[in-house]
Amino acid sequence: MTYHLPAGKAHAGPYLVDVTPESAGWGFSSLRVLELAPGGTHTFDTGESEWIVLPLAGGCTIASADDFGHDTFELTGRTSVFDGVSDFAYLPRDARATITSTGGGRFALTGARCTRRLPARYGPASGVPVELRGTGNCSRQVNNFGAAGVFDCDKLIAVEVLTPGGNWSSFPPHKHDEHRPGEESVLEEIYYFEFAPHENIPGLGYQRVSPSGPGRETDVLAEVRDGDVVLIPDGWHGPSMAVPGHHMYYLNVMAGPEAERAWLICDHPDHAWIRDTWPDQPVDPRLPLYTAPERSL
Repeated sequence: MTYHLPAGKAHAGPYLVDVTPESAGWGFSSLRVLELAPGGTHTFDTGESEWIVLPLAGGCTIASADDFGHDTFELTGRTSVFDGVSDFAYLPRDARATITSTGGGRFALTGARCTRRLPARYGPASGVPVELRGTGNCSRQVNNFGAAGVFDCDKLIAVEVLTPGGNWSSFPPHKHDEHRPGEESVLEEIYYFEFAPHENIPGLGYQRVSPSGPGRETDVLAEVRDGDVVLIPDGWHGPSMAVPGHHMYYLNVMAGPEAERAWLICDHPDHAWIRDTWPDQPVDPRLPLYTAPERSL
């Protein structure tokens, strides 16, 4: 199994990225990245998965229809993932959706196989909690748009992480590949990367995944660039390293077989101590790169 998919490797049909449970060799998590030209449109069936449509660049209109009715959502979107929090739309399983973009853009479709059908909904940018996690050179920003406990889904968990150039994210390395009630949950995970350029020079970073035990032997050390994907069925993942001078963005998509939708992780025992040093250091002054807009009255 190839766990690092460089840009173009996971291209299929209309999608720049098309990771399905079948192509990943697992049971739940999916990711598609769709690029539309100005005036472009795309229709797809949600099938047995729930989806969140998240603008990466540009805005769009989403029309969704199923046996329960019709919904239309206008997503303002954003210029790029480095410029602001985006609004988004949730689409239930067993529906047909059409995405139309007047100005064109790039859109992430984060998905998870599920059993419950929840209603289609709009998620405003103003409702996205922006969290600063870690301090010093472990500082990063997390946009918790689809986090457990923030936005209701059946199986899907999705967040955005922004790491200033030179910093380490996903550190200490952690895992979620064993069922241990109240301590650790089983979640398949997808990382999708983008980087801020410097004077038109593309950015890059590095992603590590190491084996966590017998039968959980995923092993990755990858140089990642714009549009790359890393699949994490199991194992310790982290660090995610941003080279100096280039901010790093990654979109995390997670889902798994657990009855409870929860992000429960276990830190690598060799590196968990680093958390104890965080209270003694300031958060990187470059963060937050931006905050969520104020709620309208």
